[in-house]
Amino acid sequence: MADDLFKALADPTRRTILDELTEKSGQTLFEICSRLAMKHQLAISRQGVSQHLAVLEAAGLVETRREGRYKFHDLNTAPLRQITERWHVPETSGPEKSTS
Repeated sequence: MADDLFKALADPTRRTILDELTEKSGQTLFEICSRLAMKHQLAISRQGVSQHLAVLEAAGLVETRREGRYKFHDLNTAPLRQITERWHVPETSGPEKSTS
């Protein structure tokens, strides 16, 4: 799962999509495409955005739900928390000491 997560985060367009879902979760593909075009001047096809969303979904960063004929995309930050917990360094009391 970590490999999929790092692959998903490596692409700047996917990070922009995550930024948009952070600002407004529960967007349709049309809404995401519109926001990318208007706010970020990204000229990317609906199919291209859909492929980016599939990578984000495979990494667990985006979850989808259907309501009628609409598919909504929601941000899921749980995989990001798993990364921070993996390399969590306990806080030290007082100033940090250099080992060099």
